[in-house]
Amino acid sequence: MDIELNGSPYLLTEGNTVNDLIAILDLSQKNIAVAVNRQIIPRHEWISQSLRINDKVDIVRAIGGG
Repeated sequence: MDIELNGSPYLLTEGNTVNDLIAILDLSQKNIAVAVNRQIIPRHEWISQSLRINDKVDIVRAIGGG
């Protein structure tokens, strides 16, 4: 199925969750935030948040600073 990942088309197997996508991208140990269709998905919901055709997924890396 097609989703949009950080503004670009991305082909993903149907039935995948946010957690699956993070694993596929090898980002599971990174400090990241994920939004699906402009809604932030808390980390504890990644495993249950299914992705659907045409979802817009944004993944950003959290950077501390001061």
